[in-house]
Amino acid sequence: MSAAEITPVGTQGAAPEHLGGRGSWFKKLPVVHQVRQSVGLQRGMLIAGIVLVAVFVLVAVFAPLIAPYGWSQLRSLDGAFGAQQAPSAEHWFGTTVGGYDVLSRVVWGARTALLVVIVAVVSSIVVGVLLGLVSGYFGGWLDRLLVVVADAIYAFPSLLLAILLAIVISGGQSNMWGGIFAAALSITVVFIPQYFRVVRSEVVRIKGEAFVDSARVLGTGHWRIMTRHVLRNSTRTLPLIVTLNASEAILTLAGLGFLGFGIEPTAAAEWGYDLQRAIADVTSGIWWTSMFPGLAIVFTAMGVTLMGESLNDLADPRLRMRARSSKVSGDVAATSVEKGDVA
Repeated sequence: MSAAEITPVGTQGAAPEHLGGRGSWFKKLPVVHQVRQSVGLQRGMLIAGIVLVAVFVLVAVFAPLIAPYGWSQLRSLDGAFGAQQAPSAEHWFGTTVGGYDVLSRVVWGARTALLVVIVAVVSSIVVGVLLGLVSGYFGGWLDRLLVVVADAIYAFPSLLLAILLAIVISGGQSNMWGGIFAAALSITVVFIPQYFRVVRSEVVRIKGEAFVDSARVLGTGHWRIMTRHVLRNSTRTLPLIVTLNASEAILTLAGLGFLGFGIEPTAAAEWGYDLQRAIADVTSGIWWTSMFPGLAIVFTAMGVTLMGESLNDLADPRLRMRARSSKVSGDVAATSVEKGDVA
């Protein structure tokens, strides 16, 4: 047997390490990397959250193709839908007390929720990060003032504050975008203190590092230090907060709609409003008008929460190393006993 024919066991077909292997770029994608990093129950929770969030986003994006009717449509070519019709081949989820198709309202409600979440989260990130960066970097009286205001807003009941701001911001708006922006901006004010506190604490810690002092010695301006050195190292935990805030935004929007401070039904479909209108139907044995909007709220919020909590656990080095060590110890225990060994 020649030396070329001798191949170490377990290395046949293995790709060189410097080449990264086939599909290495795919394994480094953000979501794929987290899934591969998780183990056991944590991986199951993360995958379940990703699936639920993906379904929510796809339904929201392709709502015009999925929904059989418009969100405010009351009749078709065959005539009016009729109120409180049971699920059938024509209306899979039945109709509401107002004569709307429940399936169409649920599908279009996903788009409304997605738009509100995007506007609320993006607005709160921009304002909260900017205020936290300026406050933590410069300090002084401005820092003390912003901290007091942020703590006061954070201590105020979030839903009550959202209701108050929704009334002030909406100003009698009944169109789709007016209602969406009113609901989103009312949620934004609730989220700003969270981003402000997280970014400010990181900026206070990072501005005392040696590389920031070196930049000052070299004559680098404040704006360049803030954007190139401090900001890039103080926003690593923001993706985790975004996922948790997205779930809270969905629940807050549903709460506003349930209490009657959300979006008008003729302007856009909204799950909270439909759930509130279906309360009287439950006592009459009409279950479909409340069950489907309620399930949409529960599954969407649960999916975003599962994904956010799993990512938060993976970001903790202690939990990540503990899960990895338990997996390695299990593999070692499974291969430590050879065939023929007798206990």
